[in-house]
Amino acid sequence: MEIKILGAAKEVGRSAFLVSNENSNILMDYGVLLKKEPQFPLHVKPKELRAVVLSHAHLDHSGFLPSLFLSSSKFPVLSTNPTIELSQLLIEDMIKISGFYLPFENIDLYRMLNYHKNLRYREPYPINDTYITLYESGHVLGGSTIVLENKGKRIFYTGDINTRGSKILRPADLDIDEIHLMIIESTYSQTNQIPRLQSEKELLEFASKIIDNGGTLFVPAFSVERAQEIACVFKAYKFPHKIVMDGMALKVNEIMLKYPEYIRDPIVFKKYIEEVEWIRDWKSRRRLLKEPCVIISPAGMLVGGTAIFYMQNIMMSDKNGIALVSYQGENTPGRMLLEKGTFKINGKIKKSLAEVKQFEFSGHNSRDELFEILDGIKGNPKVLTVHGDGNSCIKFAEEITEKYGFDAVAPNSGDTFKV
Repeated sequence: MEIKILGAAKEVGRSAFLVSNENSNILMDYGVLLKKEPQFPLHVKPKELRAVVLSHAHLDHSGFLPSLFLSSSKFPVLSTNPTIELSQLLIEDMIKISGFYLPFENIDLYRMLNYHKNLRYREPYPINDTYITLYESGHVLGGSTIVLENKGKRIFYTGDINTRGSKILRPADLDIDEIHLMIIESTYSQTNQIPRLQSEKELLEFASKIIDNGGTLFVPAFSVERAQEIACVFKAYKFPHKIVMDGMALKVNEIMLKYPEYIRDPIVFKKYIEEVEWIRDWKSRRRLLKEPCVIISPAGMLVGGTAIFYMQNIMMSDKNGIALVSYQGENTPGRMLLEKGTFKINGKIKKSLAEVKQFEFSGHNSRDELFEILDGIKGNPKVLTVHGDGNSCIKFAEEITEKYGFDAVAPNSGDTFKV
């Protein structure tokens, strides 16, 4: 098999990898890198594809898939059912709010959805003489790692992986047997995150302080998984004050409740999510601002969504607090708030009077956990380090070679490798 790197080379975004042999071309992920001007992966000819496999719903992995269906392309889009439903939600939202050029529209997305085929974990799916198997990744609902096998050679692609699990998800399934090539994410390869229990307790202490002082705590959070995880943290610790959710997170709640088999403890999850108040109208939003409570709403980086309404009101009082629980990308309003304590309202930059704190709740593995994955690898695979900034990918590859003796490389876009 030959692997061509189409994206996510020394960067976080536009993940895309083309795997070819004499009988088929199979694409793993096809995402976007959302900046002021979105960036797309290298081009592939849709007519030459036999299948595309989607690891999970986040736009940096799924967002450019509709571009493959601009013409009369006919090949399966393989993923779990929750992955395709969440992808549809996120791509529709991207099309709706994009102030930039996208080379596809909703009609192309819906054409893509018509070709979806649900794969269950650990059930190999044949494309000619290549077998595709998904394993649970622990990253988001329905998220998968991918194994491709052809004539005894096996490629393992981690996608985004979490071997800790979370309040909602089980840990990643790493029982994958011997492999010959590995594509591993490098997002946190050079840093260990704050232990999850510590982050949870610090968030709860901050929330208690704000509400006990008569204020409101606003938690802008990614609509897929992060908003639900934060709600479950508050409920698991029996937080005594009102918790509400708003925005696109409510649609994600509905999708997640449809798929209890993908959730660590579906009975507890259903109880927690239904105990939280769901806000669906402007009258309720305005009422909320007058009472101490915790408000969880997208967007996680404060780029659009109902978060803008809440920010404009909550930042105007020093009684209130803002808890950032998502990664804050460069040049985003969330990064500006974190670093400078300011936020733009109606085109004017204003100082936030509310106290701002960041808490680490990543769905990715930390450095030590990435090495634990490598500790358990069977075989002597070639390793490609992707999905991290340049330094993270390069240094991680050097460390892998030094520690395990594997041939590890931080590839560039366009590079090809054979196995």
